[in-house]
Amino acid sequence: MPKKVAQATHIPNIVRHPQDVIGCVDAVIIPTDKPEEHLERARPFIEAGLPVFIDKPLTDQPDHLDQFIQWQSQGHQILSTSAMRYAKEWNDAKSQLDQVGSLRLITMTTPKSWERYGIHALEGVCQFLEPGGWDRVTNTGHGQSNIVHCYHSSGVEVVLAAIDDMYGAFGCLGLYGTKGNLFVQMTDTFAAFRSQMVAFVDYVRTGQLPFEFSQTVELMQIIMAAVTSRNQNGKTIAL
Repeated sequence: MPKKVAQATHIPNIVRHPQDVIGCVDAVIIPTDKPEEHLERARPFIEAGLPVFIDKPLTDQPDHLDQFIQWQSQGHQILSTSAMRYAKEWNDAKSQLDQVGSLRLITMTTPKSWERYGIHALEGVCQFLEPGGWDRVTNTGHGQSNIVHCYHSSGVEVVLAAIDDMYGAFGCLGLYGTKGNLFVQMTDTFAAFRSQMVAFVDYVRTGQLPFEFSQTVELMQIIMAAVTSRNQNGKTIAL
């Protein structure tokens, strides 16, 4: 399988262990969406001083998040995002916000589990809100059906739905305001993924994060708080 993947993606070199690339590459991409594994997958490269991009979500473990925060505060280059952050459709929506008026409600939908795909919804929504304003989270869902209400200090209500087999609703954004509404769906995934990788390459070259790492930390806290809320029968969890 590794040889077939390498041939399909024009990768000339194959190694037996991921750590074997240390000393031969400028940066590392960890493309798995298994947040519980990301800390140990990233550890050898971060400790070797390599810039690392980690696929969404960064982690779903509080102690793992603490370690990533410590590494980042020590100057290690770490970036983790959903491609949803870079969807060009959001720029189109921003150019039409005047017709919405003052925002009162934002909704976003996604298939699959909250633990793996909730970050898509969050990174899409956060493009329309000031960072740092999240207050508390309530998840009234159950099992593979998560309905998450996030409270933002701006007063805008945010409702995110992650339902396992809801494949017809990936990246559907609703913006509702005092004058009107907008409905936008992310459809150009290639453009989003390309912009995401360009942002990482720019980060490697310049050392300047495309956005504050504190935003990633806050979004991971929301992911974990929603799981806690669901497990506690919809209890509201403060951030």
